[in-house]
Amino acid sequence: MTERNVRRPTLEAVAARAGVSRATVSRVVNGGAGVRPAVRERVARAVAELGYVPNSAARSLVTRRTGAVAVVIGEPEQRVFSDPFFGRQLRGIGRELAAADVQLLLLLVESRADWPRIGRYLAAGHVDGALLFSLHHDDPLPAVAARAGLPVVYGGRPGWAGAADDPEVRYVDTDNRDGARQAVRHLRERGRRTIAVITGPLDQTSAADRLAGYREALAPGAYGPRLVADGRFTARGGEAAMARLLDAAPELDAVFVCSDLMASGALRTLRERGRRVPRDVAVVGYDDLEPAAWTDPPLTTVRQDVTEMGRLMARMLLREVAGPADRKDAVPAAVVTPALLVVRASSG
Repeated sequence: MTERNVRRPTLEAVAARAGVSRATVSRVVNGGAGVRPAVRERVARAVAELGYVPNSAARSLVTRRTGAVAVVIGEPEQRVFSDPFFGRQLRGIGRELAAADVQLLLLLVESRADWPRIGRYLAAGHVDGALLFSLHHDDPLPAVAARAGLPVVYGGRPGWAGAADDPEVRYVDTDNRDGARQAVRHLRERGRRTIAVITGPLDQTSAADRLAGYREALAPGAYGPRLVADGRFTARGGEAAMARLLDAAPELDAVFVCSDLMASGALRTLRERGRRVPRDVAVVGYDDLEPAAWTDPPLTTVRQDVTEMGRLMARMLLREVAGPADRKDAVPAAVVTPALLVVRASSG
């Protein structure tokens, strides 16, 4: 039976076991400099033998760090937990933070009323930095984070005025324009002539960039408003957007859908309308998440390494938190990962 009142090993006990001062143990435990390798190893051995666990509050007083990072997603709970994109990105973030012994605190934006609450939390010193993604143009979160004085890394190219020229703005994204161009070129090479697009909300840079890439890859004169519909980056939105496109342009023979989740909804509408995929309408999605290979037919899609993007975001933020004294080189302002078309049966 485990005794309830067993005392936790103290810093003094570790110092006695290692034969060093309490201050030396504190420096080793808190990552301080000025301790010889042999002494550091002796302290580490004493820590392991005694099962010593540093007091997080006391450690924060010494290091001025909390050992925690906020992940703020500018979407409501239902959207975050129904879209595998967010799970994949959180997986990458979580793995990188765990390897650095840093905790992840997840904050969601259910409505505009949540913004002041999140701002107060970020400003209160509970976290060392923040990862912000899935932001919309009118989100005040960037300004909130700036007022809090925290290091911040954004998921996706920031779209507010002046962001592109601000050397302090750091982000990780994928090459959304090129991914869209690859998708549309592929459809044109398959002989498709009337190619529609289902976008995400155009107040998000990922959706705007994919729409721009779609336009750039079309044949001259092949673009028109009736071939564009917003699917809100949801399955139901993709379903409804596909219906609107078929009503507006019944002759369409292909559709580029700017997320796999929306593509799953678009495929459902095409089946209900009696359109065969890919014989009547070819379909290309975006993301290459697990469900893309399970659709009927399997979905041609543009792969972005979402897990890796999350990992890169976390790594960039950890380097920012560490400060210039603890890193060997400068933190890049932006990292843009490549997009790659994955061809399956849905595009013919």
